[in-house]
Amino acid sequence: MLTGLTFPALLEELAAPREVPGAGSALAAALATAAAVVQMAARLSPVSWTDAAGVAAQAEALRERAVQLVDEDAEAYRLALEARAAADETARPEQRDWALGQVTAAAAEPPLALVRLAADLVELCAAAGERVEPRVHADVAAAAGLATAVARGARALVATNLTAVAGDARVEEADRLVAAADAAARSL
Repeated sequence: MLTGLTFPALLEELAAPREVPGAGSALAAALATAAAVVQMAARLSPVSWTDAAGVAAQAEALRERAVQLVDEDAEAYRLALEARAAADETARPEQRDWALGQVTAAAAEPPLALVRLAADLVELCAAAGERVEPRVHADVAAAAGLATAVARGARALVATNLTAVAGDARVEEADRLVAAADAAARSL
């Protein structure tokens, strides 16, 4: 379980010469840190902003979900790699391809959840940006930039994990969310 590790130990796991954990887990950890920064900024702004406590709670919920995705992504990707390695070459191609397609599609779910979560965090940043204390406005803008980068990276993983064909609804959803996150981050 990656989330039980210290930060330096998590970095060592990510740097290890194996495929799991990979970029999805790293992106989830980055998103959790961005949410923590928004939470901090809201907590420092209660005097000037009556909704600060609510925004801090929203940021905390997003942070907690991102932390869960650190492990969920690693597990889904591990299962996909194991299924590919164990693919029964004696099975009929359509059976083998269907089974691999199922596990590959499942491996795309955590990155897609990251895209959604990152877009939600950027929207929260945009709403909070003008209301937080001026001394932490740059922190919120930085968190929005980081969350936007996470959305872009996770979108790439969705497309790769699906070995997507043109018009795949999940990739199109990810594209829309990345564009919305980018626009919201630029508004800060």
